Amino acid sequence: MKTFISDDFLLEGETAKELYHNYAKQMPIIDYHNHLVPEDILEDKHYHDIAEIWLAGDHYKWRAMRANGIDEAYITGDKSNYEKFQAWAATVPKLLGNPLYHWTHLELKRYFGIDQLLDETTAPDIWNEANEKLQQPEFSTRSLLKRDNVVFVGTTDDPADDLASHKKLHDENVDVTVSPSFRPDKGLQIEKEEFEDWLASMEAAAGFSIQTLDDLLQAFSDRVDYFDSLGCRSADHGITAMFFEPAVKTDAEAVFQKKREGRAIDAKEIEQYKTYTLLSLAEMYAAKGWVMQLHIGAQRNNNSKMFEKLGGDSGFDSIGDDLLARPLSLFLDALEAKDALPKTVLYSLDARDNYILATAAGNYQNDEIPGKVQFGTAWWFNDHIDGMEHQMKILANTGLISHFIGMLTDSRSFLSFSRHEYFRRILCNLIGSWVDRGRAPKDMELLKTYVQDICYYNAKRYFNL
Repeated sequence: MKTFISDDFLLEGETAKELYHNYAKQMPIIDYHNHLVPEDILEDKHYHDIAEIWLAGDHYKWRAMRANGIDEAYITGDKSNYEKFQAWAATVPKLLGNPLYHWTHLELKRYFGIDQLLDETTAPDIWNEANEKLQQPEFSTRSLLKRDNVVFVGTTDDPADDLASHKKLHDENVDVTVSPSFRPDKGLQIEKEEFEDWLASMEAAAGFSIQTLDDLLQAFSDRVDYFDSLGCRSADHGITAMFFEPAVKTDAEAVFQKKREGRAIDAKEIEQYKTYTLLSLAEMYAAKGWVMQLHIGAQRNNNSKMFEKLGGDSGFDSIGDDLLARPLSLFLDALEAKDALPKTVLYSLDARDNYILATAAGNYQNDEIPGKVQFGTAWWFNDHIDGMEHQMKILANTGLISHFIGMLTDSRSFLSFSRHEYFRRILCNLIGSWVDRGRAPKDMELLKTYVQDICYYNAKRYFNL
């Protein structure tokens, strides 16, 4: 049976169709936050089979397979790639209503020209056809990026990373701009056992001993300079629960020393250290003209047994429900009071916080750049039709959707860029519905500007590309 992915997929009215096909479809892609491996781009990697490029590391699919009762051996275990692909194929027909159902068939059609529904009966033929095409030159990582018209990729990198692949890509001047993004989460998580190990790696990267908080902040500053020299445009923070505990330097230094000495630190001290350090980092970002992205609200590694077995990022994270409005406001205000608030993108995993983020963003706009503080795109458990529409409607209701910087993949797969198409169809359908219902004028020059800015130009300006 053929798939339902037609030319007008998700486009319900004539205005939506016109907006997508005439304006959105051809726009380049800026993917400013993802988890692609820069070494794979440097090496122009080819994948052996579709399971390798499609299933490895994709915890969205892993969660769905577990929910379908698939044994872990067929997900992250020792079964063959073909057996894992078959297990995924058996899961797909169960996914109606889940964006994975759309993404799966969109990717099969766009990348492999396969116009069949994936299930257990079609799996062998799809496996063979996809794998045969994967061996062709146009399926290398760089070729896939070029095919998708991707012009910018922002990876996710620890401050202690040597960025060797990024340096080579920077020197080689490849067709797509591959930029490191500064992700210092481990340097803020002073409460974790791994903090000391991370500190040792940071010492190696910085080239000097880190004995005081001043030393650490200097190391951060040096690494910010290094990242910036390789084209970094953004810092990214994964924050389980937003925090703000006022602290002066001596408070944060005392907490740092207690940790170094192996003494216990309490919850207030942890937040004092995090607050002082994150504020210091944000000032560094502002000085560089970087964007600060705050991904807030993921409650991670909930299944302790599976965390011990597989580690993090394995599909056992969910939505947290910690209070957000007050600490976020205090944090942003502390930076604004010093004229040190960088361009900032706010994301929450909990959709109940969408109005909080949208209205918080509106408190700190100025004439530096339209939409300086962004209410970021629907993230993770929200990156489906309902979630994207909800986020954009709230942004439009409370702010200016015209300055929205649009979609990102937050993905580890080189086949995920079709999610930009998915977003663009949803965007065009939403705006088209406003026109068709008489809520907006059918002024195609005006609507064209909205669509193309949200799909591309706003992000281009925002990240200084």
